[in-house]
Formats: sequence, structure tokens, C-alpha cells
Amino acid sequence: MSSEKPSLEVCLSPALLHLYNTAGSVVVIIDIFRATSTITAALHNGAASVIPVASVQDCIAIGNSLPNSLTAGERDGKIAPGLQHGNSPLEYPTDFVQGKTLVLTTTNGTRLLHMVKDAAQIVIGSFLNLSVVCDYLLAQNKNVLLGCASWKDKYNLEDTLFAGAVVSRVGHAFEVNCDAARGARHLFNSTGGSNFINFLRDSSHYRRLSAYGLEEDMEYCVTPDKHPVLPLLQGDRIVAVR
Repeated sequence: MSSEKPSLEVCLSPALLHLYNTAGSVVVIIDIFRATSTITAALHNGAASVIPVASVQDCIAIGNSLPNSLTAGERDGKIAPGLQHGNSPLEYPTDFVQGKTLVLTTTNGTRLLHMVKDAAQIVIGSFLNLSVVCDYLLAQNKNVLLGCASWKDKYNLEDTLFAGAVVSRVGHAFEVNCDAARGARHLFNSTGGSNFINFLRDSSHYRRLSAYGLEEDMEYCVTPDKHPVLPLLQGDRIVAVR
């Protein structure tokens, strides 16, 4: 039996995904502001599943054909025309979302999810379920790729910060020969492991979403372990594994 550790890498942008071999790996999709945070919150609050789709048109069509569903999503931080709801974790409390299917499309996160091919498993990662994701990665003993959704293929701080939190927690169990992973860990360590929102106030995405009055959303999105649930892609749906 081999004693070699599985590998752990970080992809800082979907534009770089083609440089990584995801076959047989566990891929963690990271879109902190806000898709993966919204998915995690909705599933923990009782949504039956989340169907991630790439386009607004697909979102509307699936929503129209699916009983007890909600169409949701954004483009450039705002609710996309034709959809019922937005991409905010605060929009989906238990009394609203329980038992319903959320059909979701976003600028970055759902796009990256559809780009991943041949993974052993696709996991939704956010600060809201940080510990659950880390525990899962340690238990799988498979190669891991932490995939940052970024912003329209451009590097962003919040996704990298989360990747660094994961590397900091689980890196001892993996072969980390990846400078993106090392850099993410250094970024996370520079925060002292807390007060993430203060660190991120000087980020482009925070400034972008602040212009829409979404500061409360972003503070919520960087709250560790508020929603301890493991969202996994099964077929075309993301479901909660508790």
C-alpha cells in the first residue's frame, strides 16, 4: 500500500483550469461573494436541492418546468432580469426555502462548476461550512483542487483567502507542491486567522458589491461554520450531505 500523500493544489481563476488535471480529484468550488455561500445557506436551511445552471435562459426554462422551485441568480452583482430572486444567502431563510429547489445562475461560481470535468466529486466550499469541507477532504484521501471562481477570470482576494484557510487546516495531510496554494496560505496567515471582513474591505469585489448596499451580505459570507453542511454535486443537482 502506497504511503504517498495525495496532492493539494489551488487554481486561482477559471482561466487557469485547463492547466490542472481534475480527473479523479475532489474539486472544491469557491465563490465566497456570493454563490457558494448562498448555496450553502439555502441547503442548510432546508432547500431540497440547488440546480446550478450556466445561463439565465436555462434558469428560467428549468424553473418554469419544475414545481416548487425558485429561480435565482445575478449578473454583475445584481438580480438578473427574468429571475425571481437574487444571489444572497440572506434571501433564503428556512421558512422560505424549505423543501424547495433553487435554480441558480451566477456570473462566476456556477460557470466554474460547469467547466470541471471528470472529478471524483465536486464540493461547494464557503467560510459558512469551512470545517465540514476540511473534514471531508481529510476523509477522502484523494487529490484535491481548490477552484476559485474569481471575478470574470480575474484574481480576487476573498476566494483566495478561503483557499488559504483550507490549505492552512489540511495541508499537513497532502503533498502541497503548488505556489498558488502556498501563496493562499500566506494570505490567510496574514489575517491572523480572523477578522476577515476587515481584511476584505479593501478588495475590488467588496467595493463593487458595496455600491449595491450589500455589506451585510459580505459580512455574513465570511462567518466561519455558520452552516455546517456539505453540499455535493450529484448529477445535475447540489444536495446537502449532513
